[in-house]
Amino acid sequence: MSTPAATPPKQRLIFAMGGGGFTMEPSNPLLDDFVLSLAAAHAHLPATDAADAHLSATDAANAPLAGASTANPTRASARTREPRILFLPTASGDTTAQIAAFHARFADRHCVAEHLSLFRLHELRRPLAEIILSQDVLYVGGGSMRNLLAIWRAHDLDRLLISAWRQGIVLAGISAGAMCWFAGGITRSSGQPQPLAGLGLLEGSLTVHADGEPERLPVWLAAVRDGVLPGGWSLDDGVGLLFAGTRLQRIVSSRPGASAQRVDQVAGELVRNRLVPELLGATGPAAALPSMDEDVQELRRVQRLRRTTSSPRGGRLGGY
Repeated sequence: MSTPAATPPKQRLIFAMGGGGFTMEPSNPLLDDFVLSLAAAHAHLPATDAADAHLSATDAANAPLAGASTANPTRASARTREPRILFLPTASGDTTAQIAAFHARFADRHCVAEHLSLFRLHELRRPLAEIILSQDVLYVGGGSMRNLLAIWRAHDLDRLLISAWRQGIVLAGISAGAMCWFAGGITRSSGQPQPLAGLGLLEGSLTVHADGEPERLPVWLAAVRDGVLPGGWSLDDGVGLLFAGTRLQRIVSSRPGASAQRVDQVAGELVRNRLVPELLGATGPAAALPSMDEDVQELRRVQRLRRTTSSPRGGRLGGY
């Protein structure tokens, strides 16, 4: 089989979410529908009605796959079928709850939704590369960024995902699944927040859950100030960054009031700029949009309480 032609850099999409999506907002599908709209536009497929609301004329202009469609029969056939979205729950240890939440979100949408468990590779009926490269979107869940990268590298999946991106397959992810695409991020995989290098597809660094887990932010700011991490972005829950190639194209949010910021180190000092995202689905007053599910809010409060009352050695392992 011939090697598929690379997609022009400006048509390679990455969507990085600071929090939200099906794991945190069961009653708010805006971010996940936005992900699906990227698949539909990217593969020239009919988008769902919900996704259509999020797909701008700019997106449509950036969607063509002229360079890759003729050279890759698998991608060319995508024009006549539903978009394929594959969930990678590796960072959570392939937990049943996360997988079930993914399928609950996408089961009734115009797509073929599947998940891939690297802990159950013996159950695969097709080669791993064939599964990955037949998708329109690869959606990476949250969990331990450190474990995620280690397991990917053990199976050579990191290189395969980079190849998928270069061929025009959309990469999306939340929390650890968002930070992994950058030069680095802030992980809680070992308990306390600490810097960790990512795959480096995107320049700069990323920290997530800026409002939900505020203990991450000062660690990230210090890492940027000290040159441990390059400048980059911090994201509240519900906020996502869309990159075309390595250039930031859009900032969107599933909830009112959520924000992002860009931080750089200049002459040893931090320069911080607040960024106001585009509110998805804003057809009426912003206050009418659903916010984080109350059960999720309560869970986060309990988790923060446990972290403050436990010793560092006894803290939970593998946070988002």
